[in-house]
Amino acid sequence: MSGTLTYSLPARERAVFTGERLERLYGASRDDLYAYLVTLLGDHSAAEEVTALAFERALRKRRLFNPRRGSERAWLFGIARNAALDELRRRRRTAPLPEGLAAEEVTGEDHSERSARRAALQVALAGLAPRERELIALKFHAGLSNLDLARVLGVSESNAGTLLHRAITKLRKACDEQA
Repeated sequence: MSGTLTYSLPARERAVFTGERLERLYGASRDDLYAYLVTLLGDHSAAEEVTALAFERALRKRRLFNPRRGSERAWLFGIARNAALDELRRRRRTAPLPEGLAAEEVTGEDHSERSARRAALQVALAGLAPRERELIALKFHAGLSNLDLARVLGVSESNAGTLLHRAITKLRKACDEQA
């Protein structure tokens, strides 16, 4: 990836978004982006495809990046979110439990506390609404701040914080019920 492109800001505020900068963003974000998309889509294969699509779109649209609207990472996750929502609309269904986790698997023979907590968390996550799963994935897989969360979701920072708090509270309650 070579070449230098600028985005549309007044000359005194222009910054350069080079191919090298996009490569660094790729290296720093690809694993988190993939994990976020697996959570959102519930399908490893689709997550791989949407991850590639998100970076392809970021490359094509790098002139549109505006640092006054958020970080490069938030911008990338916004692109990925839109691509994942397109995929979900295409399928016209909600994401299934990750990796085919079924309720009977939770009660299997693995009695270690960590495995039980992980299974309870997966079941609790699956019980959340898709928007709540997305909020938690953006916060914990992407590591986005509430401001960046707000920008990705198109809501106020206060609203993003409130929605996230409610989703985490609901998740904790569901995990406690699983225990």
